[in-house]
Amino acid sequence: MTTPAFYWGTGRRKTAVARVRLVPGEGLMVINGRTPEEHFGGVLGESQLWLPFRVTGTEGRYNVTIKVEGGGVTGQAGAIRHGVARALLQVDAEGNRLPLRQAGLLTRDPRMKERKKYGLKRARKAPQYTKR
Repeated sequence: MTTPAFYWGTGRRKTAVARVRLVPGEGLMVINGRTPEEHFGGVLGESQLWLPFRVTGTEGRYNVTIKVEGGGVTGQAGAIRHGVARALLQVDAEGNRLPLRQAGLLTRDPRMKERKKYGLKRARKAPQYTKR
């Protein structure tokens, strides 16, 4: 069996979707054509994005190209983490599944924003009650 030119994974979190491509390389990460610092503006800690590599011991082995859309900073970071973890499963399913599962990186976070209901200001906030 030949090794593929790249490994891919799709990650999701809230309304963000990240398409991740791993290529053997020296450990560079490009998000929508920019570095992580430029994309997230220094708001997000880098450690979150590199967590799947640290857990599996594959830091510095793959260049990561990511297309991410939708959501905000937190949602996009979670989607990237999920996508990288899924791509690492394609690299070595037997060796990487257990550490990624124990770190909780393979489970898609199901929490979504609750919809606004009629008669309320937000999903649950009601107008102030007046007795008279």
